[in-house]
Amino acid sequence: MYLWRPLLYCILAGVLTGCERSPAPLNHPWAADVTGTGQVASFRLMDMYGHARSATDWRGKVLLLFFGYTHCPEVCPTTLYTLAQTMRQLGPAADDVQVVFVTLDPQRDTAAVLRQFVPFFDRRFLGLHGSVSATQALEKTYGVYVQRHDTSVVGDYTLDHSAFIYAFDRHGRLRLKMPYGETSMQMASDIRQLQITGNH
Repeated sequence: MYLWRPLLYCILAGVLTGCERSPAPLNHPWAADVTGTGQVASFRLMDMYGHARSATDWRGKVLLLFFGYTHCPEVCPTTLYTLAQTMRQLGPAADDVQVVFVTLDPQRDTAAVLRQFVPFFDRRFLGLHGSVSATQALEKTYGVYVQRHDTSVVGDYTLDHSAFIYAFDRHGRLRLKMPYGETSMQMASDIRQLQITGNH
């Protein structure tokens, strides 16, 4: 008599959430498969051109989110260089990928600084920055480790930080955490999987 109720609930849930099931894990990716965590891309920051940006701006694309800072001596430029090589390996498929660099150092990484730094690696990459409090909130959301170290120069400092690339599918679902040191070949292979499986 009440068999229609589960169907009705699914229909109502579908209106709100798409009635989606969790996507299947990827097929032996190089990066850590974190499918099923339920985490979705979520942020609202300013880009390096002065426009407000949110994670939903790139729904329909694979989103690669990387946290770093422009004064980083090695990890950040190396990672962005590898990402640029990855985009070249993807060829036309790179049009469906957006690389976003979020600064962990908003006090020094102004929009002007990001405009100088980020497009140097690939003109399609976008740099984002926010307030100190907004940045710290994102660090907690994504579990980004950050530790400041003051140098002998007054006012100067470096940041130790985790160096994962967070890869989201076309629906904004977190699917992979790419560790520092992955090659462009490995990244491209995983991204191609996301472009296919992210359609479901």
